[in-house]
Amino acid sequence: MKDFLTDVETLRKRAREDMDKGPVTDAYGADLERVIHVLNQALATELVCVLRYKRHFFTAQGLNAQSAAAEFLEHAGEEAEHADRIAARITQLGGQPDFNPDSLSGRSHSEYDSSLELEEMIKEDLVAERVAIASYSEVIAWLDNGDPTTRRMLEEILAVEEEHAEDMLDLLSQAK
Repeated sequence: MKDFLTDVETLRKRAREDMDKGPVTDAYGADLERVIHVLNQALATELVCVLRYKRHFFTAQGLNAQSAAAEFLEHAGEEAEHADRIAARITQLGGQPDFNPDSLSGRSHSEYDSSLELEEMIKEDLVAERVAIASYSEVIAWLDNGDPTTRRMLEEILAVEEEHAEDMLDLLSQAK
């Protein structure tokens, strides 16, 4: 059996230091302040996506509107779950999740959309998903092994964002 890199007594001693930091120990390898900042941008992105999908759900009209609206509503719920997970992680890391509506769109990587044409709604949702995919991919690569818990969470969210993009592409082909 391989020995620990750090002896048990040292691990125990370190665990008692800075206990108010909770799960963030001296083994945490990322820039904590920057991670919280980036997660707050991701939180804003998810919240803007919730709002965009909700608007599209309530305003979708046309031949394929019923199936598209159902997809919009499902995606809004999943984006809200992503926002909750991100906010919980920010708190776990000792930060404050920023839900301030006044700065939400400025911190978001995706844009809000108020299109009225179904095809435009779908296109804007596809663009937003592609932005999220690119953004999360960069953050995941940046985190590397510095914060494996946050990285894994974002990898799970990324997989759902990729499904959303695929769904929007399918809807777009139906809308034409």
